[in-house]
Amino acid sequence: MKLTAVAILALAGTMAFSALGARGTVAAQGAKSQWDGVYTEAQAKRGEALYGQYCASCHGPDLAGGEMAPGLTGGEFTANWNDLSLGDLFERIRVSMPQSAPGSLSRQQNADILAYVLRKMNIPTGSAELSTQTEALKEIKFLAAKPGGN
Repeated sequence: MKLTAVAILALAGTMAFSALGARGTVAAQGAKSQWDGVYTEAQAKRGEALYGQYCASCHGPDLAGGEMAPGLTGGEFTANWNDLSLGDLFERIRVSMPQSAPGSLSRQQNADILAYVLRKMNIPTGSAELSTQTEALKEIKFLAAKPGGN
């Protein structure tokens, strides 16, 4: 009888461990990145106008950067932000930009500008707009390379 109880406990432990492992795998597979279409074309269009008004004088009309401001596309930019979140990038924009009046733009304006930057990086659009809430954006990882290499 002791052997049966031990076998049952071992089986229960194995099942519990397997369930936790499967849930972790699902969570990892469910991680969202900017490659999953996290903004809309309409939002990027709004962001384009805002970028021209508030950002282009420093970051350049083509987002390549200027004397005092880094480029917002290309290898150096993507390497610097790789594995961080869109929430991290959003907060950097929100609290420090534009340089002449940091923090003066609304959350919506900042999200629209970020959507435009994503579009300029050839990140695919989606059916929902980029959130204006930092915590929601922290759930979206910025990945330099598209998963699966496609």
